[in-house]
Amino acid sequence: MSEFISQLSQTLFNNLIFQLVALCVMADTVFGCIRAVKEKGFNSCFGIDGAIRKTVMLLSLVFLTVFDSAVHIDLSKLIPADIAGMMTLGKVGTAEFFGLLYISYEIVSILKNLTLCGLPTKGILEKVRAFLSKYTTELPDKE
Repeated sequence: MSEFISQLSQTLFNNLIFQLVALCVMADTVFGCIRAVKEKGFNSCFGIDGAIRKTVMLLSLVFLTVFDSAVHIDLSKLIPADIAGMMTLGKVGTAEFFGLLYISYEIVSILKNLTLCGLPTKGILEKVRAFLSKYTTELPDKE
């Protein structure tokens, strides 16, 4: 069992998508806290909901990594060609696929927090929203 956990840990920590999701989660948490301090209002409901959402995202990637090791599925054909052309991805398993979705969600949240903190990122946020809106209607709420 310890060998399995060791191998799983090594697989996760060497996975660029997992690293990027973890980095985005940390950045969004930090900028969300800075935004709450600036607005002088920590809201425990939003904080707990966000913490649960981020924890479930990371845990789902752990589960999907285990799933990918048992069932070898390549979902690279589900990624739109213009997005796939920007990245050098080989095989895209379920963990990488969902990781890319989580990264896009977190980037929108990070940019929204930066904009609400008063940094000049509104233009970037709108460009990212416009780009992602070509592929989904499930973007985080505008504020």
